[in-house]
Amino acid sequence: MPRIVFTHAVSDRAHWASKHAERVTAFAAWGTNVIDHLSADGSNNVAVSVDVHDMEAMQKALNSPELAAAKQAHGVIEPVAVLIGNS
Repeated sequence: MPRIVFTHAVSDRAHWASKHAERVTAFAAWGTNVIDHLSADGSNNVAVSVDVHDMEAMQKALNSPELAAAKQAHGVIEPVAVLIGNS
């Protein structure tokens, strides 16, 4: 199962961090072990790592209106970089 990491900036890191449970729910259909990461330097750069068990469902979700609305509500600033773990 690949680990995917999404990195991006946010408008308010405290607000974004408060939305963790919503991210877990939004990703549940295709991923588990959702972990939020805050930049150690205090900036508004963040990351989310997810163990993905259904890559096709993840790709579909990334292009959905629901995820676009969630990103806006969480203060996500584009672009979002998607990294695939290589272990």
